[in-house]
Amino acid sequence: MSSQDHKVDLGAYVLGALDEPEHSAIDEHLASCGYCRGELEDLEQMRAVLGEVPPELFLDGPPADADLLLQRTFRQIRSEKSRANGIRHAVVGAAAVLAAAVALGGGVLIGRAGDSAPPLVVAQPPIASVPPAGTKAATAVDPASGARLTVTVTPAAGWVRLNAAVNGIPAGERCRLVVVGKDGSREIAGSWLVSEKGANEGSALDGSALVAPDDVAAVEVENFEGTRFVSTPV
Repeated sequence: MSSQDHKVDLGAYVLGALDEPEHSAIDEHLASCGYCRGELEDLEQMRAVLGEVPPELFLDGPPADADLLLQRTFRQIRSEKSRANGIRHAVVGAAAVLAAAVALGGGVLIGRAGDSAPPLVVAQPPIASVPPAGTKAATAVDPASGARLTVTVTPAAGWVRLNAAVNGIPAGERCRLVVVGKDGSREIAGSWLVSEKGANEGSALDGSALVAPDDVAAVEVENFEGTRFVSTPV
């Protein structure tokens, strides 16, 4: 059969948007067309997937102060309901957007532009962040200098990432964050100049070092002259 033989309005048929003569004509066509019956089955399954979507999602127009992908998708469904292929693709897109919103633990904001009532918020609880396997954290305070180091070491493929918070170092000091290997080797993971704010409130920095995760023995903070302020085993 040619593509012309399948140009029936299955989208509007599924949505119940046809009058009785049109509906009967498609019933007659479906009785003799296995291809369109398969298309109809797909559309019915997609429609069932979206059957639990709250009716508020089909409101016309997004809130005035928001750009809502989900709302636009449902508006596209309504605008394309006269084309069987269009409705199929639009429904698939809506299902994907809805599934992604739930899977990512996000919220969906729903409303109508100009409404006086506040928009409805359908929120999902956030998914807890799990640190990568092998991540280590340590804290130490040097009794002599009074400096404090809190560091997280995250393993990568043959190297490590560091996130550090350093307190108690005077302003103006040029400092280095150093990863000490079990063999005594020393790799600089980052450097910074301690500002007045850093001296009063602490400094935060990220760094990395080419040391295998299993070979990390300690992390230290020292100045460029080699004076060690604080060290912590990891």
